[in-house]
Amino acid sequence: MGTFMNGSPANQPLIPGFGLSLPELVRDGSMSECETGGEGMFRRGEDGVLHILTPRDRKADFVVYRDKTLCYVKSAMGHPAMYPLPDAGFEGPAEAVLMDLDGTSVHSEAFWIWIIERSIGLLMDNPGFRLEPEDDPHVSGHSVSEHLQYCIGKYCPGRSVEEARRHYFAVTEYEMNEILKGRGKEGAFTPAPGLKEFLLELKSRGIRIGLVTSGLYEKAWPEVLSAFRTLQLGDPLELYDAVITAGQAIRKGQAGTLGELAPKPHPWLYAEAARVGLGLGPESRRRVIGIEDSSAGVLSIRLAGYAAFGIGGGNIAASGAQPLVKQQFGSLLEMLPGILGAHG
Repeated sequence: MGTFMNGSPANQPLIPGFGLSLPELVRDGSMSECETGGEGMFRRGEDGVLHILTPRDRKADFVVYRDKTLCYVKSAMGHPAMYPLPDAGFEGPAEAVLMDLDGTSVHSEAFWIWIIERSIGLLMDNPGFRLEPEDDPHVSGHSVSEHLQYCIGKYCPGRSVEEARRHYFAVTEYEMNEILKGRGKEGAFTPAPGLKEFLLELKSRGIRIGLVTSGLYEKAWPEVLSAFRTLQLGDPLELYDAVITAGQAIRKGQAGTLGELAPKPHPWLYAEAARVGLGLGPESRRRVIGIEDSSAGVLSIRLAGYAAFGIGGGNIAASGAQPLVKQQFGSLLEMLPGILGAHG
């Protein structure tokens, strides 16, 4: 069964955007209060700032005022950004479902972490290099460059992310070609349990489906094709109503689009999927639900103005993003009743 976030205790004001009280946000350690936030731009008790909250992974700061909450999204690449955190409700039946790819639709995180390990190993001239378990929240859910920058900072300071990217895309190109030829790493892409039944049920109800990934097109599209071939679902573009990726990699003599600075946890991929891909305006927001397994994805959905359902297996709890989730489920099929008719 899914688990709903609890209602606020009596006489406790709700934090704008969260719809929860401060004690609820901090009681399990998901969020903690800070004196300063936004890398020194904000201080609690000054200029109307009531609270500054940060999740367990410290990837963002939430600056709370009486009537609004601002989210400061940090950047390992040196380009932070700030967005309002809107209130986000959901009332089924859904008009549209926005779905993440890695970890939600296809289980592939282990494969992509393996690619990162190989890339950093090449950068360090250490073929046996392996990440540590505590690195997991920092090498999933965000952009490739964010993942590589984290690894460089911890394991090989002084090397450049540009060097690491060259290794990453060379390894990725080779491995993806091997997979498309029927070779490659065993079990790289496994469809999530119940994915076929889930998608066909949504389609039969006339619910539009958007697929949203922070992965660049060249790595994301073979995943989708692999999953659809396994499930015998035919052409993904006939089933999905919109497919939004993080664009194309920029290489010598080649133009890219969007790229590495604006994917999840920024709102733009989910906003693009709903507003442009599916043509849904703000008036439809309470009939749209986003599904994610990562903290970056959940924050992206929420900053785009939509409610989020969480699915198990990712880093939502470990990263402290649980308060941003409307409801948490163990599988896609578990959440179908909520999408098809339950009000939350």
